[in-house]
Parts: sequence; structure tokens; C-alpha cells
Amino acid sequence: MLILVETPAGFAVFKLKDEGKLANIEDLAKEFETAESARKIVKLKAFDKFDNTSEALEAVVKLHEGTPSKGLRKFLKANCEGETLAVADSKLGNVIKEKLKIDCVHNNAVMELLRGVRSQFTELLSGLGDHDMAPMRLGLSHSLARYKLKFSSDKVDTMIIQAIGLLDDLDKELNTYAMRVREWYGWHFPELAKIISDNILYAKSVKLMGNRINAAKLDFSEILAEEIEADLKEAAVISMGTEVSDLDLLHIRELCDQVLSLSEYRAQLYDYLKSRMNTVAPNLTALVGELVGARLISHGGCLLNLSKQPGSTVQILGAEKALFRALKTKHATPKYGLIYHASVVGQAAPKHKGKMSRSLAAKSALAIRFDALGDGQDNTMGLEHRAKLEARLRNLEGKDLGRLSGSAKGKPKIEVYDKDKKKGSGGLITPAKTYNTAADSLLGQKPAKSEDGEESSKKKDKKKKKKVESEEEAEKEEPSKKKKKKVEEEEEAEKEEPSKKKKKKKAEAETEVVEVAKEEKKNKKKRKHEEEETTETPAKKKDKKEKKKKNKD
Repeated sequence: MLILVETPAGFAVFKLKDEGKLANIEDLAKEFETAESARKIVKLKAFDKFDNTSEALEAVVKLHEGTPSKGLRKFLKANCEGETLAVADSKLGNVIKEKLKIDCVHNNAVMELLRGVRSQFTELLSGLGDHDMAPMRLGLSHSLARYKLKFSSDKVDTMIIQAIGLLDDLDKELNTYAMRVREWYGWHFPELAKIISDNILYAKSVKLMGNRINAAKLDFSEILAEEIEADLKEAAVISMGTEVSDLDLLHIRELCDQVLSLSEYRAQLYDYLKSRMNTVAPNLTALVGELVGARLISHGGCLLNLSKQPGSTVQILGAEKALFRALKTKHATPKYGLIYHASVVGQAAPKHKGKMSRSLAAKSALAIRFDALGDGQDNTMGLEHRAKLEARLRNLEGKDLGRLSGSAKGKPKIEVYDKDKKKGSGGLITPAKTYNTAADSLLGQKPAKSEDGEESSKKKDKKKKKKVESEEEAEKEEPSKKKKKKVEEEEEAEKEEPSKKKKKKKAEAETEVVEVAKEEKKNKKKRKHEEEETTETPAKKKDKKEKKKKNKD
């Protein structure tokens, strides 16, 4: 029996001297404790060394896939014909058996045997020590890791993260420096801030002009348009600003130099970021643009981490505060984050921005995964997805117009023309009323009845006829029914009479008691009043009379 051993240095085939020892698996480990005992069990038959790292990587990748490489097939044909071969992988053994017609064995005893051979491999193979195997093992493991992760030095997204961060910092610094220039030079020439709105042009004009007195002699045609140049020269003559010394103007010009140098470096940095994005993530760049794509990568940490996120996460990336606030307060969650600044979302109407951001996030997630894990270097996938998104946007914007063209199924229905029918509704318009000349009354003529009057008179006649008919029917009723009704009414009246009499008597008694009580109260009040009048002194009477007079006045 032969044993196939894979190593970072190459493939080796060992011959098993005594196959009977495979019966005792527990004793195999003891046999490989020393190099001398290992040489008694196995012996090296052949060894195929790898020429370089790429060949070793190719062979190891094939082994991971369960297939032999070209070099291994040649090596086995030359050394293993007519023998049984012990292998570490059952899939590899099946392929070797099918293609090379070599019997292969794979079981627990074989695995123990291979473990023992690997432990004493440097002793069994002369001329190859541990100091040689260690760098081979390390180099091959690094190569295999790069192959599995599809690592490329051109696809380093760390540079993109640093570049987009620096770009944002430069924008903030440029704004603060430009505002400082405007405030500082505004004391000398305040009208210039309204004439020139662009910060870079303002800094260039201040650097060229210096003192506002020099504006009339200078030519601003390379910087400004003719109309703005004329306004600047007119305003410089009648400016209300204060005078500034030459030392102040020197520092203002140096600050303008800083603004211009920062703007130039920002333009270079943007070009660099654009080229890196087209290299690292071409499909994502085609979908959302360089700046939005770079911010997504920076927010996700790296392109590989971003590729693990679903489309729903990509959609709201950058709006985490709003999301958790909405979840806490139980309000509507945000529909978009950083992806809102993409051109496809910006072109959509406000009511369609949510749908477009969701579609764009789904396509962006696919593009990110293709850029991070795929082998392609072009942006064809991103361009195709962008064309689909633009078609969807046109479909959303034109859906309402398309519905008005006809019915949902088949051809639109052809309807008969009707001048009194409203457009877009099923009802008919009431015909316009014309002026009725017969309604006018003239002297010597009786007023003619209008059509409305005739209709109302006809209705009244019908009502009268109905009343007459109902009266005649009532008269035709049998006299026996009337008599029965009278008898029943008289009997009911007789039954009710005794109870009514009792109630009347009670009510009369109660009213008498109430009247007696009222008369007693009146008498008491009169008595009290008389007693008070007799006891009052003449002085009190005079005071009362005076109060009455005052109240009357």
C-alpha cells in the first residue's frame, strides 16, 4: 500500500512496509514516537517538489476543490500504477479512481497513519528540515488567503475612506477661511460682498486689487465678467468703507493665498478620489456617483463590511439617529440616508423619492457585492442597473398619464358623443335654462304661464283629486263601525270617571293647605313691620327719608 502526503514543499508517496499494523489503530501513534520506529513502518518512494509558489497555490486550490492538478496526475501515473493508494480526502480518492484507475482507500486507520507520517516528515525526508518547511508553509498560507479573499493591492478602500474624510474637512476649512476674508476685507470695501457671491472669485479679486483705489486702473477680465467688473469699479469709487493700512492688506492677501491653495488642492483630491472609486468600486460609482459611494464605504467601515449589509440597511445608512428616534417615539421611520444625495433620487418627484431610494438601495447592494467579491473590473453591471432605475422613474412619473389613455384591459371603449355629458364623469350636465319671455307681464295683457308654473298647477290638481277620493271613501264606511267606536269610547269614559274624581279631590285639598300657609306668612310679615315702625326713633325715620331721596336722585 502507498500513502499520498501533501506538503507545502510538494507531493510525497510513502510505501507501507507492514499492512498488518493498520489493524491496531491505537498502537499506530506509539510507532511514530521516534524517527527510527517510523522508518521501520514506512519508506519514501517518490517526491515531487513545487517549482514556485504559484504552482503550489494552484495545486492546493485544486485539492480544496477535490480534484488533482496536472502535476499530481503525472506524478501518480508514474509511481502508483497497480497499487492501492491511501488518501486523506474521500472526494479526491473517488476522482483519482475514476480518471486514473487507481484504487484508493480512506478510513480511520489511514488518517492515523497520515498523522504519524506528518509528525516525522522532516526525518523521513532527507535534505529538508523544519527551518525550510516553516517559510514555505507561511508563504503558501498567505497566498491561499489572498486567493480566497480575492485580495488586490489596487482594491484598497482605506485610501477612499481617508480621502473622503479629508475632502469634508477641506470644505469646512474653505468656508471658514472664505468667510474670514469677507469679514476682514468688508471693513475696507463692504459693497464687494454683494457684487461677487463666489468665494474663490472674491479671494482672487481681493488679491489682485488690494486697496479699492486701485480698482479703476486694474483689468479684471480674466477673473470676472464684464458686467460684474463694471459694477465693481463703480462701487469702488463711492464705497463707504474705512481706510486700511498696507500691513493689513498684506495679511489679507496672504489669507487669500491660503484660500486659493486649499481650493486647488481640493480639486486635485477630488480627481484622485474619482480615480480610486472607479478602480475599487466601479459599479457602485456608476449607480450613485463618486462622493455618495465614498461616503457609503466610509460609513460602513470598508467595502467588504458594506457588502455584507442588506439593501434595507444601505437605504437608511447615515440616518441612524432619525431611525432610533422614530422607533422610540413610534413614528414613521426614515426612507433614505446618504443615498438621498444620489442623482437618481434627486431627479424623482417628492412623492416618488421613497420608492426610488428603495430601488436604488437594492441595486446598490448588488453592485457593492459584485465590486467587493467579484473578479470583473468594468462597470457594465452598474450602467445596466442605472438604466433600469431611470426607466422605472419614467414609468412612475408617466403612470398617471398612461391610465387616462384608456381602460386597464384591452382597447379603450368607444362611446357615443353626447354634448351634455361631462368629461371624466358619468353624470349628465343639466341643460342651461333659457330666458322665458312669456313670464314678462305687459299692460293690457294677461301674464303667460311658464312651463314651471304649468307643472306646479298640474301637481296641485293631482293632490286635490287624491284628497277628494279619500274623503269619499271615508263617507262610504259602514255606519255600524262608527256606532261601535262610540260605544267603546263611552265605556272607557265611565271606567275613568271614579279615578278622576278622587284625583281632583286630592288636588283641591292640597291647594287649600298651600293658600292657608301663604296667608299666615303674610300676616307675620305685617306684624313685624308694624312693631319696627312703633319702636323706631324720629332720627332713624329722618335718615330713611334722606336715603330714599338720594336713591331717587
